[in-house]
Amino acid sequence: MASAPRIPVHAAGHHTHWHWATPQAQRILATGDLGKILRFHRDINGINQTALGQLLGYDKTYISMLELGKRTLDDVNSRRRVAEQLRLPPHALGVTDLADTDHRAMLQFGESTVRLAEIARQTGHASQAVAELWPLVARLEARIEDGHAERDVLHLLARARAGLGVALGNVLPEERLSTAAHWTAKSLTIALHFQDPAFSSEILRMHGNELRKARLRGAAVHRLQHAIALAPDFRARAAALPLLARAAETLGDRPLFDQAMREADTLLEKVDHTSLFNPYALHEIRLRGLASTGRADIAIRLVEHPPALTTTVAPQWHVIQRVTAATVQLLAGDHSGARSSLEGAIREAITQRLPHQLQRIMRASADHLPDTYADASQALDRLREEMAA
Repeated sequence: MASAPRIPVHAAGHHTHWHWATPQAQRILATGDLGKILRFHRDINGINQTALGQLLGYDKTYISMLELGKRTLDDVNSRRRVAEQLRLPPHALGVTDLADTDHRAMLQFGESTVRLAEIARQTGHASQAVAELWPLVARLEARIEDGHAERDVLHLLARARAGLGVALGNVLPEERLSTAAHWTAKSLTIALHFQDPAFSSEILRMHGNELRKARLRGAAVHRLQHAIALAPDFRARAAALPLLARAAETLGDRPLFDQAMREADTLLEKVDHTSLFNPYALHEIRLRGLASTGRADIAIRLVEHPPALTTTVAPQWHVIQRVTAATVQLLAGDHSGARSSLEGAIREAITQRLPHQLQRIMRASADHLPDTYADASQALDRLREEMAA
């Protein structure tokens, strides 16, 4: 599969203090050498020793001696003040105090919040995930705006924004799905600064899928191809391939769809199954793609033989699969079977609060099943009223 062109970091946005997130900065910070840290700060900001001295409250000569290692800062308060001015956590300069303890506690809390929100989303409680992630993202963004762009804070913020975007992509109606893509894009803005292929691949995958749902299909394919190009192992490729197949399907790109599905099939025996990468989910993606790329006859033959459900399948896939199955059943003229599939999909979509799946049901039923269309429309209106309350 051809790799997509890399996205240059400078095109992803810039923050004046994000240089501490780069691998070069981490190597310098790991030395604990104050002189090297001061020189790096000057180099990356393009300032001289006089300007740095003015920032830290020292004259040029003293800054020079610190950089050369001829003087040291042994006073804890002085090191804490330098860390504050350079926008570093105190422990980066060897200071462990209450402020550093609070910093570490915030990170531990944030990591737990992101993990629990992901579990909530995967188990069909995306609204709960949104409620957990909103305040965390706001808190982290406030810290960044205050100038504290430490690497661990930025990494956590990128993950929290991505999680928020994906959760919003589950609970928002179609006309508002660009909001979900906006949040994953903000996550990507940070991730590319880390120069970590695995992390960039993960965020690109999330962003690409939200772009697809927002109907920005060409951009979605580009991001997902980039995610696969950066994927460090089979597991990461397996996470992105089904999403690329779905994006290719929306473009009607039959060769790309087939290529993505072939590779996904070969990986089923090589990696552990997940809520997205499993035979049941791939069956739904294959049905939808076959129908969209002019092979409805094959889809009709496959629709009645789905793989067995497993515990790895996310609850929302019960809705997604039923809507796709109904679409294929209608192509086969099986109105009764389609009605039954869509009625089950409506019940699941209401339980899981999935407005855009109700909109898919409405599109699927509009021409042939007016009663089902009306039921889905009423359910969508009720969900919208609840969301607006």
